[in-house]
Amino acid sequence: MSNNKYKSLLNNSVLFAVGNLGSKLISFLMLPLYTYQLSSSAFGKADLVQTTVSLLLPVVSLSIFDAILRFGMDRDNDNSEIFTNGVMITIISSIIVFILGVTGELIGYSFSMYLTITLILQAIQSLYSQYIKAIGKVQIFAFNGILLSLLTAILNILLLVVMHLGINGYLLSIIIATLLSNVYLFFRVKLYNDFSLNKFNFNKLKEMLRFSVPLIPNSVAWWTTTTISRYFILFFINVTANGIFAVANRIPSLLSVLNSIFFQSWQMSAIQEYDSTDRGKFYSDIFFMYAELLFLGVSGILFILRPMMLILVSTEFRASWKYVPFLLITVLYSSFSGFLGQYYIAAKKTFGVFTTTVIGAVLNIIFNFIFIPTLGLMGAGISSALSFGILWLIRVKDTRKFVKTDLNVINILLNHIIIGLQISIMFTIAGLQMYIINFLLLCVSFFVNRYIVFSLYRACIKIVSRH
Repeated sequence: MSNNKYKSLLNNSVLFAVGNLGSKLISFLMLPLYTYQLSSSAFGKADLVQTTVSLLLPVVSLSIFDAILRFGMDRDNDNSEIFTNGVMITIISSIIVFILGVTGELIGYSFSMYLTITLILQAIQSLYSQYIKAIGKVQIFAFNGILLSLLTAILNILLLVVMHLGINGYLLSIIIATLLSNVYLFFRVKLYNDFSLNKFNFNKLKEMLRFSVPLIPNSVAWWTTTTISRYFILFFINVTANGIFAVANRIPSLLSVLNSIFFQSWQMSAIQEYDSTDRGKFYSDIFFMYAELLFLGVSGILFILRPMMLILVSTEFRASWKYVPFLLITVLYSSFSGFLGQYYIAAKKTFGVFTTTVIGAVLNIIFNFIFIPTLGLMGAGISSALSFGILWLIRVKDTRKFVKTDLNVINILLNHIIIGLQISIMFTIAGLQMYIINFLLLCVSFFVNRYIVFSLYRACIKIVSRH
């Protein structure tokens, strides 16, 4: 059996690693600036604007960017036709959104135009970036991730530190950075050559929408599972608590780096290899490595969490470390769920990904009602972790009608025990003793997940030797 599929996944992972590590590192290093320049209340409001954008994006764009990637990777399709169809939908939706945004501004809705312009620019960004991936311009996609984060960071420093614009400066920096990134992609890839009204194909557009429209309620349900806690916190507690929770959510972004590196290349490989005869083994092998990588990431972040928070955030946000462990578990389970979700995309059975996500969303709402009033912010983290854990298990069973994924149950159980012990120790033991025990548990994690450690080591050696 050829190893080309594994090499392709590895090569794409390396490219995505460059883009994600650069962009996430920049974003992560900006956290001290946010916590010192913005109050917990202001940061909570800004987070709600971004959260709302993430909810509305698939709705107003009809999730057409997902169809751009899936149909753009089909060799039988005309890429210019696919891109033109996507642009037309995005233009129409942007006009409607702008009219609604102006209306909201006129009736006095707070931050209406910030939300509107950000939404339109991110719809364009999603369209461009997914198309670039579909046509194989992965290097440009990766570089754009760094560029967007770097522009945002520079503008944050200028508008927050130099000009002291507060929350308005924070939101404005996101808008300007996204606009500049879109301009870069448009001219760097010469996207104007791929757009032509003569290429508009209504029948192909209907086929694309039959694929993407079922992903809209899925995206809304996924958003509900990942971010609805913010609104429950706002209702049951206050906006200041939401700011603290938003900061706690920034720490698991370190784990999201590992997920993004692997997931973006996996997304392409899942589509490319779906028709292969040995896809079951390939998918199972990749999930095993993916799981080991994320388990190791959770263990590593838990080890450095307490001292990291002392360095990165102001005293107003320091207590947010308590909520990070369950948010890490949330990212872990959501990553597993997302991995299996690509089975539905590859098979073009998007209704299945919607129904399973709805179950997770309903569970999360129920758990939030139960746990946030009684456990506060801790309840929000527990709710998300539980709902995503159940969603993952449901998809393990449901996706077997497409591809059977063999799970290494012993490895998964051992990793849960290690992580459970690390979390328990953080809340029960303090000082040097806590760090020593957690370090020993981290070493055990390296041993349990040694396959991915040695695999990455061998891959790095090969890459270095080529250069």
